[in-house]
Amino acid sequence: MKQFTATAYIIEEGKVLLLNHAKLKKWLPPGGHVEENETPVEAMHREVMEETGLEVEIIEQENLKVDFWNAKSISRPYLCLLEEIPPFADTPAHQHIDFIYLARPKTTPLLPQDVKWFTLQEVEILSLEEIFEETKQTIRHLLCPVKESSLPQRAST
Repeated sequence: MKQFTATAYIIEEGKVLLLNHAKLKKWLPPGGHVEENETPVEAMHREVMEETGLEVEIIEQENLKVDFWNAKSISRPYLCLLEEIPPFADTPAHQHIDFIYLARPKTTPLLPQDVKWFTLQEVEILSLEEIFEETKQTIRHLLCPVKESSLPQRAST
């Protein structure tokens, strides 16, 4: 069985926001299942708010924007992953098709205790019992000083 999910790597001042996932006991970016009649972008915003209390804006990476009566662009993911989810309790093994977005915070509320900002150096010292390797690889790509300057900039208002 395949399920759609949406995730956000939230970046601010050279740090990434991760939460300590209660079931997996690993540091992960916020995200979760796409609900019926919800786009992946809507799911990402809802999950981020539920898990962190943050409102975020997507760091756009569009090649082309379309806005017509019959077709309108939605934000394109930064990355898409097919993730293997092992069985847990009554849930059988399955796969997540994960739409992964880049975002930055629009608000700065007090974060829950299980949510924390990490530098690249702090992520690198986490063991594979504490973080998935693909999460580390994505954070390296996002926070590596060479790559950071290539992130799309906030649109001027």
